[in-house]
Amino acid sequence: MQIDVPKVEKIDKKKGSDFWVKTSLIIISLLYLGLILVFPVANVVYIAFENGVQPFLEALTIPDFISALQLTVLIAGIVLPLNTVFGLCAAWVIARNRFWGRTLLISIIDLPFSISPVVVGLMIVLLYGRNGWLGAFLEQINLKIIFSTPGIVIATIIVTMPFVAREVIPVLEEVGSSEEEAARILGASDWQIFWRVTIPNIRWGLLYGLLLTNARAMGEFGAVSVVSGNLAGLTQTLPLYVEEAYKNYQSQEAFAASLVLGLLALVTLVLKEILERRTGRKA
Repeated sequence: MQIDVPKVEKIDKKKGSDFWVKTSLIIISLLYLGLILVFPVANVVYIAFENGVQPFLEALTIPDFISALQLTVLIAGIVLPLNTVFGLCAAWVIARNRFWGRTLLISIIDLPFSISPVVVGLMIVLLYGRNGWLGAFLEQINLKIIFSTPGIVIATIIVTMPFVAREVIPVLEEVGSSEEEAARILGASDWQIFWRVTIPNIRWGLLYGLLLTNARAMGEFGAVSVVSGNLAGLTQTLPLYVEEAYKNYQSQEAFAASLVLGLLALVTLVLKEILERRTGRKA
């Protein structure tokens, strides 16, 4: 049996070329991630603990930091369930129905992706501000929106509105409605169908949407900076506190607060992992 030597050499050269191409792409990807993500995060951790653990802990006891942390968690706690309910309702209507204006509705839901958060904040000011369209009415009923917590909540709701809906819609379209129809034929109520059929089918898309919503709610800066007034101890969230501390050359406080924001995101990921494992065991 004869072996075509040139063909064997070509195969070896091709394998060697593929190996170097894959290796080069992996190295480029790692360098990119290092420059964009790993090195900046490592720098935050280093500066936060540069002077030791004691200064870091002292930075976490400043009243303005505690107030900013509490407000950030409060805003996320309000926004997350509201946008979850809205996202599920919108996803259900869009995925299970074909109606006139469906594309327009999807485009409206996607608007926060394309509009600058600063513009969102400005629109809220023009609507609810003292000289805005509803300003006179709000003064009459003694309700303050701008430069207060309700304004921050509205701004955060708008910028985080699409995440749950956009993650759940494709999942609902993919799984279809056959299981839900079968459950309905067997006598299940709409509530039972929702909890026992729909939610298990969309749980991963829903969970991912919740994570994105929570992360954006805690880290939002642009829209919140416009409507909050950045009042220390009153309407200052953690991102605004970091910016204010850094501008005032309080590096220890700024980087300590940044690290706390990162840890909050890490806690969210850990909860996601725990939920995935428990759900997997039950399945």
